[in-house]
Amino acid sequence: MTQQDVTRRFPTVGDGSGLFSEDSFSREEVQLALRNRGMPLEALRYAITPAGMHYLLVHFDIPFVEVQDWSLSVGGLVSRPLSLSLDEIRARPARTLAVTMECAGNGRALLSPRSISQPWLLEAVSTAEWTGTPLKPLLEEAGMQDAATEILFTGLDQGVQGEEVQYYQRSLSIADATRDEVLLAYEMNGRPLEPQHGYPLRLIVPGWYGMTSVKWLDGIEAIDHHFDGYQMDQTYRYSQSADDPGQPVERILVRSLMIPPGIPDFLTRGRLVEAGNLVLTGRAWAGPLEISRVEFSEDGGESWSQTQLGAPVSAFAWREWTFQWDARPGRYTLFVRATDSQGNTQPVEQPWNYQGMGNNMVQRVEVLVE
Repeated sequence: MTQQDVTRRFPTVGDGSGLFSEDSFSREEVQLALRNRGMPLEALRYAITPAGMHYLLVHFDIPFVEVQDWSLSVGGLVSRPLSLSLDEIRARPARTLAVTMECAGNGRALLSPRSISQPWLLEAVSTAEWTGTPLKPLLEEAGMQDAATEILFTGLDQGVQGEEVQYYQRSLSIADATRDEVLLAYEMNGRPLEPQHGYPLRLIVPGWYGMTSVKWLDGIEAIDHHFDGYQMDQTYRYSQSADDPGQPVERILVRSLMIPPGIPDFLTRGRLVEAGNLVLTGRAWAGPLEISRVEFSEDGGESWSQTQLGAPVSAFAWREWTFQWDARPGRYTLFVRATDSQGNTQPVEQPWNYQGMGNNMVQRVEVLVE
């Protein structure tokens, strides 16, 4: 294959010098990207994502925890404050649940203009089996007082964001915190949590974007007011400007992805595919809702065809889809979109917001069939 053949297949990004203009990323964004890995899209083959492929977002530093010195405190507006070691938590009734977790900023780097932050494309999603003890019985044991309205969760990771020194903290309403599926997890895919995934204990809130599942959990507190900390009221908001308070980001929006077919061009990731009948496959999810259909388009969204749906991995995990594609020679922009059980369908055009949250725009895969 000559250099001319390669260039014809996949045009060079930019001017070939490695310098970019509109699509370039800042040094700070690259630094964040190197610290936080995404899931390779070919890992969609696995119903349960291997731990080493699971996406990762660490806001500050990964805390170093000596488990013999660690305990979980449960306090605030409770009648019987608790302090539990990891062994005491592991001795409680356990549950294992497969959960699809997605970063609220997944797809941020595809928006124009984009928010300067972790530059996710499509890779910030994975599914793992989390084992832990349900949160609700622990809160009942502590005896929440009637005045309590929210449960505040505090992690051990500390840093500066928005010119504010803070521990990572998020809260949930009493109703959301006491749902049966909310777990205090100490295992991931049958093994103790790895340090970067929240060892020794983390919160798992199925159906919600990943920022809700606080890692390196240190304290749980019942409070009688809305928690207005930075990670609740300053970020993770659907806002239209820096001054717009917007609406809170909560449950995962409907989305689907395909495993890119064929083989990739190293730089552009454009796909080279042999002509013929090809089975396309991928996954679709919608947080706490069910997937009702997934559709495929070979012509950039001009027309759509129904795919075949497989069984969901769990009530809170993705669902496989497949499609038999007659790949004829030519260039294609493949689309895939999902619709949930309430009739919400992924948009073709970008759902822009200032912080780049909840971008569930349809996936586009550039393919050359030869």
